[in-house]
Amino acid sequence: MAKAAPAEQLRLLDLQALDGKLKSLDKQAKTLRADPRLSQLQGELSEAQAALGQLSIELADTQLELKRSEDDVAQVVSRMERDEARLNAGGLSKDLMALQADLASLAKRRSDLEDAELEVMERLEEVSARRATRQSVVQGLEGQLDLVQKEVDASLADVLAEHQSTQAKRSALAESFEDGLLAVYERTLERRGIGAARLFHGTSEGSGMQLSPGDLADISKAAADEIVFCPDSGCILVRSSEWT
Repeated sequence: MAKAAPAEQLRLLDLQALDGKLKSLDKQAKTLRADPRLSQLQGELSEAQAALGQLSIELADTQLELKRSEDDVAQVVSRMERDEARLNAGGLSKDLMALQADLASLAKRRSDLEDAELEVMERLEEVSARRATRQSVVQGLEGQLDLVQKEVDASLADVLAEHQSTQAKRSALAESFEDGLLAVYERTLERRGIGAARLFHGTSEGSGMQLSPGDLADISKAAADEIVFCPDSGCILVRSSEWT
């Protein structure tokens, strides 16, 4: 059985306290990184951005449709201007009659195209309004996400700073232990999740359970410098006459 002076065993509780604090800080950092507000806002933002993307495509398609309508009207107007110029120039009666008929047909065509153009313009205005509204939603969510992220980052920075400070204290304290005792503690910490705990009035603070009379009898037989372990949690049990 490994041995260490009672005073040295007692100092293991200080090391365990720092390890416990480091574990708690790690948990705090993990909780901060997994802040549910971040995932919720990121999900909402992703959906809003996808909707904005679809509206942008719809807007571009409608703008292209309007350009085509404008081109169609422009072509008809151009042809009407040519016909009117030819009509004004005079000519054979048969040709003039054909030009007048063509102009009447073009006028009807122009009216239909301008009606269609107006309908496209109205749709373009409606799509533009919907896109502007969705853009505002995206910007709002981006703002909210940025605020929450900054809040989380600030809290995380505090936790990491405290973790760094605690780790420095832990390292300095660990260096003050004899290698053999530290190795036993480190191995126990790695395997059991807790390296050392008090045996306080028959209760192991490592497991939180009252030890059986048989276990207590075995421990009481061990020399003060012997390292004993909790039968339930497996951690080093630190004894003291003040705790009995």
